[in-house]
Amino acid sequence: MAVEPDPTQFPGTPSPTSWRLEPLAGWHLPLLSDPTFLPLQSVLQRAVWLGLPERLIHALAARQPIAPVVLVAFSDQNPLGLIVTSRLNRSGSCWQVQHLRLVNPTGQRDLASTLLREAIHQAKDATSWMATASSLDSQRLALLREQGFQPLRTDQLWCWPGAHGAERGNSSALGSLQLRPLNRRTGALLWHLEQADCPAQLRQLLDRRVEDLLDQSHHKGWILVDGTRDEAVAGVRWIGEHPGGGHDVELTVHPGWQHLIGGTTELLLAQAQQTFGRGQDLWLRCDVRDAPRQSWLRGRGALERGEQVLMARSVWRRHEQPLPALAAQRLEAMFGQLQPQRRPLPTPVISR
Repeated sequence: MAVEPDPTQFPGTPSPTSWRLEPLAGWHLPLLSDPTFLPLQSVLQRAVWLGLPERLIHALAARQPIAPVVLVAFSDQNPLGLIVTSRLNRSGSCWQVQHLRLVNPTGQRDLASTLLREAIHQAKDATSWMATASSLDSQRLALLREQGFQPLRTDQLWCWPGAHGAERGNSSALGSLQLRPLNRRTGALLWHLEQADCPAQLRQLLDRRVEDLLDQSHHKGWILVDGTRDEAVAGVRWIGEHPGGGHDVELTVHPGWQHLIGGTTELLLAQAQQTFGRGQDLWLRCDVRDAPRQSWLRGRGALERGEQVLMARSVWRRHEQPLPALAAQRLEAMFGQLQPQRRPLPTPVISR
């Protein structure tokens, strides 16, 4: 697909004569050797491996893609940039921008905008989009705002060092709480916990069900359950591999059980490290307004790794009716005028 950039859209920005956008294919991988793309090789390979069987399945039955969707921008045979997106739920109503990389970010703002717009356009069923950017990346934040994204919250990133914290066997501190692994039987408990801790606006945009949570975490996680109420009060689940090494995790504590932040949550993270990868770092997000949790992380030796802005936008599409349905409505309206609307009166007999 060839794209002619508009040089007047971003005054003062040098624009190439043309470029083309292509869905990622296997023969693209050797071309994506620039250092900008090297950290994404595992993601790109997975997209290629799952892409072909997914297209065959999609030809037989309508379903949302599982593999990441990758668009690559080329000038001749030279890759200029790429965007990686994926759905956040099975229904495909919420998608996320995972990566947006350019070989030369300087002067390529229009290319980044084109990649983002085309990715949003191709996700036909998406009603909301999520993206993150460093609070110091003014260009990325400006790009997202131009495409309709609005900031929802700002998180502090923390690196919980490997082999840190309480030992796995020291479970006496849990008291009456029960430690359970995340699986299909306990997934609903963790889903209710995250729903209670998630702001209403973000909860509506994510449109997440129990199956979506299990899909994203690959069934890897642990929860603490209050046995008397059969209610999850704290939990940690795997989100993905961190580009810098280690694992991205989601640590959630019920709003009514904030006193667990400390030794109990430390045991929970120690259990997660044993499961996700012995001795590997865990990467956590914490709302910058959550002073108690940030103080606890700092006191336990976790390392601050900058701030991240979560941004979102809604997508409104006009759903046009198919032509056969429109034609049927026109016929019904035409013949409806000929149908009697009330009981017909008898015709009077006129003598001749």
